[in-house]
Amino acid sequence: MTFRQFAYRNVVRNRRVYAAFFMASVFSVMVFFLYSMLLFHPSIEDRFVREIAIMGMGAAEIILYIFTVFFLFYSMRAFLQARSKEFGILLHLGMAKGQLNRLIFIETMIIGVASIVAGTILGYMFSKFFFMIIREIVLLPALPLYFSWEPFALTIGAFLSLFIIISYVAPVFIRTGEVADLIQEVPSSGSKGAYGYSKTRGYLGLLFLGMSYAMAASTTNSVVIGLIFFLPPLATVGTFYFFTDSLPLLLHQIRNRKRLYWHHFWLLSISEGVVRLRENARMFFIVTMVSTIAFMSVGILASLTSFASQYREMSPLGLVYKSKPENELERQHIAQIVKELNSERLDYSLIRFNVLEQTSTFTENTVAILKLSNINLLAHSFGYPAVNLREGEAVFLPPSVSSYDQLKDRIVTTLLEESDVEVSIDGAYPHQLFSSYSIAANAIILNDTDYDKVFESGVTDKLEPFSYYAFNVPDWQMTKEIGLSIDNNVTESFLSGDTNQLPYSFENPGLRYSVIRTTFSLLLFIGLLLAAVFFLAAGSFIYFRLYTSLDRDRKQFDVLRRMGITDREFKKIVNRQLIPQFFFPWGVAFVHSSFAFLSLQVFWDALAEISIVRELVIVLAGFTLMQIFYFYLIRWRYLAHIRASG
Repeated sequence: MTFRQFAYRNVVRNRRVYAAFFMASVFSVMVFFLYSMLLFHPSIEDRFVREIAIMGMGAAEIILYIFTVFFLFYSMRAFLQARSKEFGILLHLGMAKGQLNRLIFIETMIIGVASIVAGTILGYMFSKFFFMIIREIVLLPALPLYFSWEPFALTIGAFLSLFIIISYVAPVFIRTGEVADLIQEVPSSGSKGAYGYSKTRGYLGLLFLGMSYAMAASTTNSVVIGLIFFLPPLATVGTFYFFTDSLPLLLHQIRNRKRLYWHHFWLLSISEGVVRLRENARMFFIVTMVSTIAFMSVGILASLTSFASQYREMSPLGLVYKSKPENELERQHIAQIVKELNSERLDYSLIRFNVLEQTSTFTENTVAILKLSNINLLAHSFGYPAVNLREGEAVFLPPSVSSYDQLKDRIVTTLLEESDVEVSIDGAYPHQLFSSYSIAANAIILNDTDYDKVFESGVTDKLEPFSYYAFNVPDWQMTKEIGLSIDNNVTESFLSGDTNQLPYSFENPGLRYSVIRTTFSLLLFIGLLLAAVFFLAAGSFIYFRLYTSLDRDRKQFDVLRRMGITDREFKKIVNRQLIPQFFFPWGVAFVHSSFAFLSLQVFWDALAEISIVRELVIVLAGFTLMQIFYFYLIRWRYLAHIRASG
């Protein structure tokens, strides 16, 4: 048997331990390859879509590669330390340290090459399905499967270099010491003291987590941005201390309560749990943080999708054109928009508002004034009932959806200074007809008679009226090609900082929605694949930690079986040992994410007044179901291996 054959048989013999590591590596390679396939796709000609694909996929590949480096290094360290007895026997039989390093290099490269080949093949097999999803997201006419050397070269080059580096560095992870210590699996100094912990760090961990949760739950619009930079480091340090010191401290308190501790199988379960916790504290911390990142990435992107789905409610009109009195292009632009709508055969209703401005004596602020008959025309196009106002009566026009609740019961009597018209404002208009704050932050609807009085009073240099053209287009998503030249002028003026110099403005919600929908949906899909990698890796950490201690567990359960333990009691002990390992880090991550989502909801309330509760519940419920499935799968295999020893 040659040296290479010996290395190959070592990998095959340890396939149970390497299974989760291999699976996660294959999935990482496959996702990286799929990103590369879209990155180099020749059919993406749309400039915006190509920029989003390059930025999104490029960033995702960098994140995935960095995470894979961390994952592989951590995994190889755990594997090699678990095989210390095997390495000790080989050294005892006369293998040189250089030969041992060469053996590890060949083994790692065998796993790496197999992962790259399998991941690349699976990636190309699923490319067509991947392109079908992307085509629906970005609304492209076609996104065919293609064959090019570039995605293959990028994927193979990136991961082959990664495995070569790991193969050279991996021997550093082998514990140095006497051969006898390696054979007897004497623990290194870093793992001594299974019951040791620091009370100071234990209380600090609880304090830091408590502070993080309290600040996240009580955050406000004014401080939420600052907390984004302060809370993550505080929660990270608190989580690390929680697993290394706070939990051992709490378990020690439980062990001191004899009535609870000396009860059936709690004695064995808690004692074993304390030892495993101390041995795996860093692993639990890593699993928690990786799971939290997975939850948060999908949750944030799902909230962006929620923003896109509620965009129509925030922008009910299909097109909006605002013109100042000095705008000489007003008629030309309106004629152009109408012509393009007719050429696209889109149904629409056009209502022109002449918005007046007056100073209210009640607030001493400027108030925008709209005519009731125009409002009723626009309301009729939406199917809303008409509003009746007598002379001297008015209602507030809420600037946003949420402001209606603040204004609906408000009664104000005021005098419009410039026109000397007194009005009684009672309540607010109940329907959203305009985009948020597109008319003004303070606006009212006047009876036609009162409106005419204000209009006939004339205007001052300070308060000038403006024209507001409201296009109600039922098929509003089809307007993305309407008024592009006008929109480009507005965009260029905004980018150059000359917006105030432009005598008009133009809003095309259909165009904006197509951009928002494409961007957010593509980012969500990218994030889902990344989260799947994180989630699989988090489970893999637990998997190979569990199976590297399988021989020790077999011996323990063999002793218990000889003492007369029943199969039902055996399952109880296994559940009490496995459930904390699987669900406790995940549960901490769940709590972390839940409090973080509270801050995220405050952010969205301030930005767009939307609720993201539904999307976040779906995200957390989906991860919960996957974790339960993963637990039963690993538990089934673990029980099978333990019973095989009997």
